[in-house]
Amino acid sequence: MWHDMLDIKVPIAEKVLRTVLVYVIIVALFRFSGKRGLANLNTFDFVVIFLLSNVVQNAIIGKDDSLLGGVIGAVTLVALNALLNRWLAVDSRAARIVEGTSTTVIKDGSISKSASKRLALRTSELEHAVRLQQGEAVDDVALGRLEPDGQLVIVLKPSKTQASRGDIARLEERLTTIESLLRSGTTGSHGGSAEREGAP
Repeated sequence: MWHDMLDIKVPIAEKVLRTVLVYVIIVALFRFSGKRGLANLNTFDFVVIFLLSNVVQNAIIGKDDSLLGGVIGAVTLVALNALLNRWLAVDSRAARIVEGTSTTVIKDGSISKSASKRLALRTSELEHAVRLQQGEAVDDVALGRLEPDGQLVIVLKPSKTQASRGDIARLEERLTTIESLLRSGTTGSHGGSAEREGAP
């Protein structure tokens, strides 16, 4: 039993090479499928991912179904992914090539038709993303960018920006100051009246 579990039927070098090649191909497929496919997954996207795992399984394991072969493949995948992430973190040029750059999809309250068409983004998806980020409608957005990781980052127009805690704190401070001034002014005016009444 143990012999069957640990007996690798494919050379280790081939196992590692198979895993690396499939990893690179999958990364390239997701890179060219666009930013939308990385974050805003719909039902069809999930179907593709599930089927994709089965399609490439044999390409990775080959004729080997041993436990040790699976461990080697898993370690290769994790190590390769960690190395790629570290490389992209220190090399901005490589990050632009592998991940791409951000794309402006909303500007001055208008959706860029060409960008949304190229990225396969529906208007309803953009509207939903705007509402999730405290906007009421696309008209409220000054600038909206789709980042390489598929996240939509929006900047609301100044007139549509909600007050922050700091804004509220400053407003409360100013109101307190105004109240203090009003109280002192009222007290001063009463004092002045009393002095005038007591004067001969």
